[in-house]
Amino acid sequence: MDILHLVDRLEELFNESRPIPLTHNVIVDEDRFLDIIDQMRISIPEEVKKAQQVYSQKDRVLAQAQEEVNRTLALAREKADALVEKDGLAQEAQKRAGQILEQARMEAENIKVGADQYAMDSLLNLEMELERIMNQVRNGIQVLEEKKAAASAQGAPKE
Repeated sequence: MDILHLVDRLEELFNESRPIPLTHNVIVDEDRFLDIIDQMRISIPEEVKKAQQVYSQKDRVLAQAQEEVNRTLALAREKADALVEKDGLAQEAQKRAGQILEQARMEAENIKVGADQYAMDSLLNLEMELERIMNQVRNGIQVLEEKKAAASAQGAPKE
C-alpha cells in the first residue's frame, strides 16, 4: 500500500476525531490508529525496495550506455578502416574516427551523469518523503502522549 495513502488515512482519522473541549486534544479511535501505524510499518520496507529498484535501474542504464559506447566505437573503427582501405584518405579517416570516438565518449559520459543524477534525485526525494512521514508519525504519537498525560493529570480513566 502506498505510504502517502496511509498518511492521508491517518490525517483523515485525525480530522474525524472528536475534540476535547477547552483543549487542543482530540479523541482518536485507537484500533483504527494502530491499524494504520501497522500498515505503515509494512509499507515503509516497500518504499525502500522501490528506492533499491531505482538504484538498480541506474546500473542498467549505465550498462546500456557502455554497450552503446562499445557499439559506437566498433562502428567508428569499421568506418575508419573502410575509409582508409577504400579511398586511401588515411588522415581524413583518422580525423573522423577520432571525432566519432570523442562524440561517443561524450555521449556516454552524459548518459552516465544523467543516470547518476536521476538516481540521486529519486533517492533524495524518497528520503525527504520518508522524513516527512516520520515527522507526521512522531507528531501523532506526541499528541496522543500529551492527551494521555493530560487525562492522567485530571484523574480521568484511560481509554
